[in-house]
Amino acid sequence: MRILVIEDNSSVAAAVRTMLERRNYAVDLASDGEEGLDHLMRQTYDAAIVDIMLPKRDGFDIASALRAQGIQTPLLMLTARDAVEDRVRGLDSGADDYLVKPFMEEELVARLRALTRRADRPLHATLKAGPIEIDTSARQAVCGGKPLRLGATEFRMLEFFIRNEGIALSRDLLLERLWDYDFDGSSNIVDVYVSQLRRKLKRAGAGDVIATVWGVGYKFAS
Repeated sequence: MRILVIEDNSSVAAAVRTMLERRNYAVDLASDGEEGLDHLMRQTYDAAIVDIMLPKRDGFDIASALRAQGIQTPLLMLTARDAVEDRVRGLDSGADDYLVKPFMEEELVARLRALTRRADRPLHATLKAGPIEIDTSARQAVCGGKPLRLGATEFRMLEFFIRNEGIALSRDLLLERLWDYDFDGSSNIVDVYVSQLRRKLKRAGAGDVIATVWGVGYKFAS
């Protein structure tokens, strides 16, 4: 399995490379955003670990440029900042997950495993809910006939909501089904993704299709 690490701090890059190589990953390094984007455009990787703050092109720009070209390489974004705004912007750019520095080796590897497992899952169905239609094999979504630009995790979340329309889904269940591993109980990653998906659906004209169920989680109803 080949992973690209885009990180301008040579010490951090070397440490991540060591962590992954002892788990038998093949690792390539890029030290700035332009070099990293060039690697991702020209080669196939199972996943990429992308620092947000990079010379030449930042992590947000890399994610946006890749998704605009239809390249769906799973992206794990690294940030030294734990601000919700950074996480939301990363997800909106097309990142699939984020990890705040400093991090433990076990968590980094677990998140990579989850990202690559999800990318390998065969999905074959067209699902409809109101004006929303998703093609799970092509990984495309439309609302009212117009394309929805969703990150990979947002797409999976929308699919899971549609498959369970009308059912109240707890945050714990969403974590288990969409991320495949346990988060710290204080993590608000589900709320961040739901908020981002809500905004995209509203902008596309779908309305308030994701309702908050107080004390439980969320429910989708078209």
